[in-house]
Amino acid sequence: MKRIIAAAAMIIMATAAYAQEGRSIYNRYSGGEGVSAVYISPAMFKLIGNLPDLDVEVGDDESVNIAPLIRTFQGFYMLDISDASVKESLMKDVRAMIGKGRYELLMEVKEDGEDLHIYTAGDDKIVESFVFIASDGDDVQFICIDGAMNRSDIEEIIGKAVR
Repeated sequence: MKRIIAAAAMIIMATAAYAQEGRSIYNRYSGGEGVSAVYISPAMFKLIGNLPDLDVEVGDDESVNIAPLIRTFQGFYMLDISDASVKESLMKDVRAMIGKGRYELLMEVKEDGEDLHIYTAGDDKIVESFVFIASDGDDVQFICIDGAMNRSDIEEIIGKAVR
């Protein structure tokens, strides 16, 4: 019994540490020189999620209700950095976070010196974290959305958006 409790405690601690990676990066850089930062709390997502519908247009006469997805968000962290030395430090921290093997690359775009990478972490049913990192010269934007997002909800939204 003690082994089961210890294993469960380790899983809970690993999950909690995992969810804090985006927040940790945000806390390290927000408030710094040349850094714009935005944080949206779980309480705000609950407030938004209580709206009956939050439709977003995805095409001609087509919209999708994103309220069910927003209800699952547990944190939104955004950094916009325009200082080259801070950018390099942030990129090093993001590479270390991604390099732990929990995230997988969803998409990469490279064009005319601009880079965009989108990563996700979770399993076949739940997405626990999205990380967007976009770089253009000395500017970099980091966005991390943590939550317990159902993959089926995300797939439905993407499916409607690409029709």
